[in-house]
Amino acid sequence: MPNCGETWEISGVKSDVSVVADGELAGRSLAELLETYKEELVGKKVYDHFGNIFPLLVKFIDANEDLSIQVHPHDELAKKRHNSFGKTEMWYVIEADPGSTLIAGFNRELNEQLYLEKFNSGHLTDILNKEDVKAGDVFFLPAGRVHTIGKGLLIAEIQQTSDITYRIYDFDRLDDKGNKRELHTEEALAAIDYKHYLEYKTSYQPEKDKTVKLVSCPYFTTNLLDFTHSTSKDYSNLDSFVIHICVEGDYVVKHDGSSYPVKMGECILLPKTIDKIELETNSGFKILESFIE
Repeated sequence: MPNCGETWEISGVKSDVSVVADGELAGRSLAELLETYKEELVGKKVYDHFGNIFPLLVKFIDANEDLSIQVHPHDELAKKRHNSFGKTEMWYVIEADPGSTLIAGFNRELNEQLYLEKFNSGHLTDILNKEDVKAGDVFFLPAGRVHTIGKGLLIAEIQQTSDITYRIYDFDRLDDKGNKRELHTEEALAAIDYKHYLEYKTSYQPEKDKTVKLVSCPYFTTNLLDFTHSTSKDYSNLDSFVIHICVEGDYVVKHDGSSYPVKMGECILLPKTIDKIELETNSGFKILESFIE
């Protein structure tokens, strides 16, 4: 969409595989590294489960208008229909214009019949749960939860490696040829979770200079590191790669005599073989730290 800027920062999706930016492995793809280094890159447990498929996809999404309402299938349905993983994801709101909103889930208990009644009568938006949004908000979106990102939001998205999306509704917009975008109404019915939940926004307590857990699920764990000073991290007890997503400030990763500067809007992939690092900063930073437990 012309009014949505989306970048895939770390990706193993076949159509858009990430490439090493610098160093002695510069120019090599993530797929090549995984085939070559296997569990040294991602950890034994991760490699045993996923093989040569990198399991996470990291994006930045900058929406200048409301995006289409979507749902993603769970693992079983995605495997059956597309030979793919499902798509559970999370959002961290980096920036939000005043009055920004997003949609996550339903505002009442539904079933397929009630959903279709609202959809077919043109009142789908009446049953959707709309949330007011500010910077720092977190939303966990298990597969099956209807959702969309509203205009004025800059979001970091962490998700399973999957590009399977069912578009439910696109606000009857027309493309430059006067056509509506394709909807996946029938495909979505078996994927949708029709339950109503009391809370859709993830509750967490921000703390300076500490590691704060945001999301923990079978597909990924994500922590927030909001530090005003330099610190260190020890990943020796973690059997996984680690991804850092810098959402504010800047820092330098130091390991074994090498330095890797990271600033807002950049991501870095730490292989399993890197256990201990120093994070040096003058101005402070906020990092989303993701891995698989």
